Amino acid sequence: MLLIVPVSLLGQTGLSQTELSQTGSGQAGQGQTVAAVLHAQGGVWINGYEAQDSSAVFPGDLLETKVGSQATLSLDGSTVLIQPESVAKLQNNLLELDHGSVSVGTSKSFKVRVNCITVVPVLNEWTQYDVTNLNRNIQVAARKNDVNVEREIDLKKPSPETGAPHGSTVHEAEQKSFNESEICGPPARPAGAGTSVNPKWIAAGAAGAGLLVCVLLCRGTPTKPPISPSAP
Repeated sequence: MLLIVPVSLLGQTGLSQTELSQTGSGQAGQGQTVAAVLHAQGGVWINGYEAQDSSAVFPGDLLETKVGSQATLSLDGSTVLIQPESVAKLQNNLLELDHGSVSVGTSKSFKVRVNCITVVPVLNEWTQYDVTNLNRNIQVAARKNDVNVEREIDLKKPSPETGAPHGSTVHEAEQKSFNESEICGPPARPAGAGTSVNPKWIAAGAAGAGLLVCVLLCRGTPTKPPISPSAP
């Protein structure tokens, strides 16, 4: 285990020079597609490990910026600036924003999702927009061209009380606010004290670590037969 674990950690912290030279063709490592390259200068974490100046990021990777630190994601046709104190997860052609703020510039209709709400460029041409999620108050600002704010209808149907629409358009130079609780429902119960990250993301990351601990403890400590009066 001591030989395997350090090697596995190296794969999550950054790109080698060879891998960086291959990002233009969209390939890295052993034929694995590079979804994005993250540029940071300290204070940025990928899946719980501090990121290097240039690191490969793949769908499903969890990104976190600390106080005073920001990161830039470079994708095919898109650039995403992740502001300080933000937590997000990269998916295929979209970023799931748990909390914080991001600024997107895209010519490939790159989207940002907050819970059941997805911000989608209207046109398949260069579009710039900002998405902020603080205290379940979502702010969407269109800097260049329009964006649609769409809701996953199956998660929560509109009610007469809230009158929440299925979708809304934020036009260029406009900014609109959306109440996440009214549109998507109440927040999930926190996984524990002292954390603000989505519990489902924590559970996914903890699964592998829990298995490793079990292997080390369960196999490393032999069991002894119970003491009985006939066999003291």
